[in-house]
Amino acid sequence: MGGSPPCLYKGYDADPDLTVAKRRGTLEEPLIKLEPMMMKNKIACSAERLGLLDPQMIQSVVETNAFRIGRQYVAENRVRIVEADDSQITSAVIGNSGLYEQTVRLKDGQLISKCSCTLSEDPMCRHSIAVLLEYHRWVQPQQAKKAQAAKAAQASSADSSANGKPAASPSSPPDVKLGEVMLFVEWLGPAMKAIEKGTEIPESPSLGPGDVSTWIHAIKGMENRLRQSEEAHATLESEMRDREAYTARLTQQLQSSIQETKAAQEAAQEQQREITAYAGLLNNAAGLAGEVIKFDGQLRAVASEILKKGTQLDKMAGSFKEVTDALNTLTKKFPSK
Repeated sequence: MGGSPPCLYKGYDADPDLTVAKRRGTLEEPLIKLEPMMMKNKIACSAERLGLLDPQMIQSVVETNAFRIGRQYVAENRVRIVEADDSQITSAVIGNSGLYEQTVRLKDGQLISKCSCTLSEDPMCRHSIAVLLEYHRWVQPQQAKKAQAAKAAQASSADSSANGKPAASPSSPPDVKLGEVMLFVEWLGPAMKAIEKGTEIPESPSLGPGDVSTWIHAIKGMENRLRQSEEAHATLESEMRDREAYTARLTQQLQSSIQETKAAQEAAQEQQREITAYAGLLNNAAGLAGEVIKFDGQLRAVASEILKKGTQLDKMAGSFKEVTDALNTLTKKFPSK
């Protein structure tokens, strides 16, 4: 995790002899505590310097997904710290949707973070988390370098004192070339405007390998992903329009079907009324048929009586005939004188 930070740090004067044990509160320093507060973007913090906040402490009080993305930003060299000291960091982070500016500071026992993004991550957004992680990553080797430089200066001073010669002040090479940073800043403005307008980004400055070149590659990769997203968005919009047209056709067909169904229901209701009327007629016909059957029985009874009476009349007619025949016979036998 050594190497130079992705920008120039200013004003940092941390104690080079501060050990990890002290930073974590196991020796002279008190135990550092981080506790989320009810207010957004504020965390109760007992640390006296921002450099004392290590990744484990930060992870314990922020959202898991925000910490994961912030750590990814650090790994991809997207963090640029403009100015930093023990109590405040001013920075910029290349996010997935643009460049965001942050201010992280310690004040009155509170860790306060401000970011130009609109994310709802609480108590600290992914960009501010990335800034703290990058600051911690850079502070550790710087402290070690300062400690080594101090020891070398002390040794050189001791040798010079012993030899009677003045001690030479040690010099350290700059972490990032200021010229490359200025070229990057000049290129970044037109590049972000081109990305916002959806046009080709300008040709990047010719730089050697290093953090600045990595930033440029990261922005180009973001621009490529943005173009792919726009193409996918256009494809989705076209598919959405086709689906809307298909849905409109289905809606028209459904409305036609509903109208046909209503007409069929009205026809069915009319047929039901006719069936009810026919059922009433059938009930009347059944009543008439019952009356006819009743009258038929009565007629059959009358006819039977008439037949009986006819038989009796036939017998009486036979008797009358016999009597008539007998009278005729007697008349013939005994003619009148």
